[in-house]
Amino acid sequence: MEKLLLGVLLLTFLSEGMTQKDLRGKVFIFPKESNKAHVSLIPRVKKPLKSFTLCLKASTDLTHSYSLFSYSTRSTDNELLLFVNKVGEYKLYIGNTGVTFKVSLSPYASIHLCVSWKSASGIAELRVNGKPVGRKRLRKGYSLGAEASIILGHEQHSFGGRFDAKQSFVGKIWDVSLWDHVVPLKNMCSSCYNGNILNWRALTYKASGYVVVKPKL
Repeated sequence: MEKLLLGVLLLTFLSEGMTQKDLRGKVFIFPKESNKAHVSLIPRVKKPLKSFTLCLKASTDLTHSYSLFSYSTRSTDNELLLFVNKVGEYKLYIGNTGVTFKVSLSPYASIHLCVSWKSASGIAELRVNGKPVGRKRLRKGYSLGAEASIILGHEQHSFGGRFDAKQSFVGKIWDVSLWDHVVPLKNMCSSCYNGNILNWRALTYKASGYVVVKPKL
């Protein structure tokens, strides 16, 4: 019965323009500034999150602010937001509250980001290219809402929309995975894509506007 229900849900997603693919070796390319280009991601499981690990890779030559990962609910725009203020300055929001991590980076280098958070301790940890950046206290006791709109390429200023072209991402994003628990970041390898909430090897998504899927060079 559960398999039948999952099949019906998947067919519904696909009928609405969603695609499910194994994207190993592929990247989402956002070629130019836009207030429309984005990728919507459908989680494998919808549930409140009291902890998580999010990993992704990105490459851009932008120097202005932009969003890498936006998880919004109808009551909270920045339920989970990974945002870049400027080169080497990352801001993590949970429940509309943010903390900033700073790291020295080349403005044109590809980055591998992994961030984890646990409600019970309120500790958020960031690693960049496998190296620890720091730990910050953030929203102890909080729980992320289950019914979320998840977007790559833009920050959501309302549920599923209100994009600002001046904050649009231009570049490449790949290997996106999200878990519903804290994965020891020191054990994260450069090719782990098997998140149980978002899995790059079986990703259900919809690309809108000028977004292209290409093999990674």
